[in-house]
Amino acid sequence: MTITDGSTPAGPSGLRERLKGRSELGVSALLAAAGLLVVVDTLAESGGGAAGSDPLGPQLVPLVLGGALLLLAALLTVDILRGGRGEAEGGEDVDLTAPMDLRTVGTLVGVLVATAALIPVLGWPIAGTVLFFGATYALGSRTLARDLAIAATISLATWVLFDVVLGVDLPGGPLMGVFG
Repeated sequence: MTITDGSTPAGPSGLRERLKGRSELGVSALLAAAGLLVVVDTLAESGGGAAGSDPLGPQLVPLVLGGALLLLAALLTVDILRGGRGEAEGGEDVDLTAPMDLRTVGTLVGVLVATAALIPVLGWPIAGTVLFFGATYALGSRTLARDLAIAATISLATWVLFDVVLGVDLPGGPLMGVFG
């Protein structure tokens, strides 16, 4: 098929060209997916109708929020397709041309995985210390003693607040005998 007027044929490459520079459509898709998930899950949980003597039922708020997400997704999509663009942040001091620091990202991912694995074994106070200390180290801090002390204090304080004060059961690990 030969096109002589300079236009591109409709198809995958034509669609790609039309969508070029419209990455905000990803946000629209995310909003639509979240709204659809909320609406479908709410209707599935409630059986599609109001419960008991309450004419509105407990599903009203999730349905309104899900509907609002779907409406926002539609409005954002229309705006983007009409040429609307998000305004760049003026205060950011980030070089967008610089490559991603895979070492830092990989270290942070490793710290998160280690924390998730350590919580059931050693409890939140120790796993939280690993999380907070590992994050500060991955992000460049090299004052190890201070960072470790702050991480342990924050982790222990959050565990005491949730487990002892609020009654939210977090695994204490070796500290269960001390406070439990």
